[in-house]
Amino acid sequence: MPASYPKLQLLPRLAVLFLLWCASVGHAIAQVPVPPVIAAKNWLLVDLTSGQTLAGLEPNTRVDPASLTKLMTEYLTLQALQDKRLTLDEAVPVPVNLYKRVNQRQESVMFIPPGKTATVDDLLHGLIIQSGNDAALVLAEAVAGNESTFVDRMNATARQMGLTGTSYRNAAGLTDPEHYTTPADLAVLVEHLIKDFPGFYRLYSEKEFTYNGIHQLNRNRLLWIDPSVDGVKTGHTDAAGYCLISSAHRPDGNGGERRLLAIVLGTSSDDARQQESLKLLNWGFQNFDVVKLYEASQPIATPEVWKGRIAQVKVGFSRSIYLTVPKGKTASDIKSVLEHNQPLLAPLKAGERVGTLKLSIDDKPVEQLPVVALEDVESAGLFGRLVDSVKLWFKH
Repeated sequence: MPASYPKLQLLPRLAVLFLLWCASVGHAIAQVPVPPVIAAKNWLLVDLTSGQTLAGLEPNTRVDPASLTKLMTEYLTLQALQDKRLTLDEAVPVPVNLYKRVNQRQESVMFIPPGKTATVDDLLHGLIIQSGNDAALVLAEAVAGNESTFVDRMNATARQMGLTGTSYRNAAGLTDPEHYTTPADLAVLVEHLIKDFPGFYRLYSEKEFTYNGIHQLNRNRLLWIDPSVDGVKTGHTDAAGYCLISSAHRPDGNGGERRLLAIVLGTSSDDARQQESLKLLNWGFQNFDVVKLYEASQPIATPEVWKGRIAQVKVGFSRSIYLTVPKGKTASDIKSVLEHNQPLLAPLKAGERVGTLKLSIDDKPVEQLPVVALEDVESAGLFGRLVDSVKLWFKH
């Protein structure tokens, strides 16, 4: 392990239940700089480079998502494109009674001509750039045949992502008492959108779109204010207030880039959601750095394994590991403790979880990460297993 990496201590795992408890602890930064006062009902700041939460206010409280709902509508549409159930140039029918169904007041629409057709590409632009309720309904029917079936898929996908505080009742974000999400769930959903469909993320940075002879601007005004901002989505209803999820990428000081995600919900105006979001992003970039700790598939330890064809197994991570730290801290300030299942018994499969890496700075916990086997370990023959069984009997 390079000298710049945190010093690793290896301790036995005493209880599997404690391992599961460790996995349930949320990502957080200890002893962080005091965040600014954010004039919003709920807010959250996440470093997407490391996956850590930097600060937040009631991130697990249920909220009305308003048009932030359309993030899931887009996700399912992109899935359909990836699975070749739709194509970008495909023309899909537009219901004659479209505007009676999406919103009687026709707020937040891309003005699709009822009874005509629209391409999936145009509908995606209208959904993302213009936040069109009409685009959401037409795409829902194109993907699933009807909105009800589409909503079922939205909820099923939310469960698959682990969005335990989310419930959908429509594809556009119209107010409904059983239609809700949480700031923490929104962060997970946006991370999936960025990582699962990176080729489409560029749409969030487009500032304008003209359709049916009508020119409209992206409702995310931060695209004009801060060049590092390249997404993501606005939302507004009387119940939800003014909401904005903004994402920005800036240099990390080490030749790379880091990305922060700010979720600001329930502000009093369009101006307020912009100002509070920018305040939050600037605070995150100015007060934290990100350090790379381990490369993907880099062995961090080789603990003993029993009843296997090999005596030790390489363990580590399937992805590169980054850690967000307060400004001025470096990798040398980070201490690591590996707690692994004890005893480790063959057979083991590459990718199988075998323990937890606990990271701390100044003796304060900052992160806990699942550690996996980096190689298969086959069971030993009968004699080898018997020998290890005897050794374990005396050992314990």
